[in-house]
Amino acid sequence: MSSLVQTKPLRGETPLLVPGGPYSVVVLLQGYAEPEEGDAVRADGSVTLVLPQAWGPASSHEEPPPTGGEAKSALEEAARGPILVDTGGPWAREALLGALAGQGVAPGDVTLVVGTHGHSDHIGNLGLFPAASLLVSHDFCLPGGRYLLHGLGEERPLRLGPGLEVWATPGHGGQRDVSVVVAGTALGTVMVVGDVFEREGDEDSWQALSEDPVAQERSRKRVLDTADVVVPGHGALFRVVREASQPETKDPGNSRQDSVVGDKEPTMHG
Repeated sequence: MSSLVQTKPLRGETPLLVPGGPYSVVVLLQGYAEPEEGDAVRADGSVTLVLPQAWGPASSHEEPPPTGGEAKSALEEAARGPILVDTGGPWAREALLGALAGQGVAPGDVTLVVGTHGHSDHIGNLGLFPAASLLVSHDFCLPGGRYLLHGLGEERPLRLGPGLEVWATPGHGGQRDVSVVVAGTALGTVMVVGDVFEREGDEDSWQALSEDPVAQERSRKRVLDTADVVVPGHGALFRVVREASQPETKDPGNSRQDSVVGDKEPTMHG
């Protein structure tokens, strides 16, 4: 049996909440890329919040950030609070602060910021979160700039919590792009992928923007093999639909239709 993969957009106003346990996903700001005259493009990256089910504003300052030397325990500790995936560009500062406030999250509540890659439209507001641990591309540091080694690789994801991982997904920005995987949501497994996918239906354009198209093609396949929903870098989140194609049978009385997995739209809250 083979599998055919299709994508389709999931449109809705932002912020857009995808509930789940133990983590919910909130798309705070939807990225965009708008061509202008000549070769110019006006763009900003998507900003996504991952909220642990057990977190609440009253618990945000109960424990200081870890100061130990082991990256694994430090990452897991940092992931106990709100996690921000990308921050948008500095021109989106006020929009980001407003979107966070709408979720009851202050900048000081954010315990971990993951930057999918080092472009300015994705990590332009890191300065708003000096109390957070930072995982920008493959660099992980604790508040104050204490860097820890962690061993992230394509065959070695970083586990942050139950069903929550960071994957190495190289290609767009070179060898050090990362994506965040959140399993167990109302829409299944959500992947926040930076510019591995610029948008749904970007097949005709992504290679021109890629520093390593071979690696990015590999990363895109991994995303499509895993995700039920993708949060791309510059567009609306989209669903991945896998259609299983059954081998033909000689018995016409036993013919079977192809099945589509996960094609129902659960309720989302905007």
